Amino acid sequence: MRKRLKRLLPDHQTISANRWLRPFASTLLHPRLWHLNRHSAAGAVAVGLFCGLVPGPLQMLSAALFCVAFRVNLPLALLTTLYTNPITIVPLYVLAFGIGSLITGNGDIAFAPPPELASLNPATWISDLLAWTTSLGRPLFIGLVALAAGLSIVGYLCVRWSWRYWLLRQWAQRKARRARTGGAAPR
Repeated sequence: MRKRLKRLLPDHQTISANRWLRPFASTLLHPRLWHLNRHSAAGAVAVGLFCGLVPGPLQMLSAALFCVAFRVNLPLALLTTLYTNPITIVPLYVLAFGIGSLITGNGDIAFAPPPELASLNPATWISDLLAWTTSLGRPLFIGLVALAAGLSIVGYLCVRWSWRYWLLRQWAQRKARRARTGGAAPR
């Protein structure tokens, strides 16, 4: 598993040679941000899943800041934020709104579509859009935080458990190989 992930992710030298990242070299080139083990991978997936629901183009920036703060694998966290894309973002936000409505006790509020641009008067449309946004604001914000926290916890636990399962399976295979060869270590 580790070898597969290392092939997909950029290495330390590639990042240090990038001229755009050179001013941040002291922070971004910390060894723990590039080391891949079950702790850093699980933390990176959790950070990526949490920051994937950050609105707008701030997903990867927030993931990078969290990686620096928690010292988890940076490339894996940035890659994990890509689960939100133009196809998945709308269902995730509708789900977050539903979760937020349940948490805030506003279960009777339905997710209303945004106002249509029927009138050519921008002032009317902007005021309608502002009213629509504020009506969804609190449940959507609370739901996004709850969904992001839930996804990050589930992602963290899944990576830890799958890595442990893979490790136990490798140990069992090694033990079986040693039993077949009469205890001699393979070279």
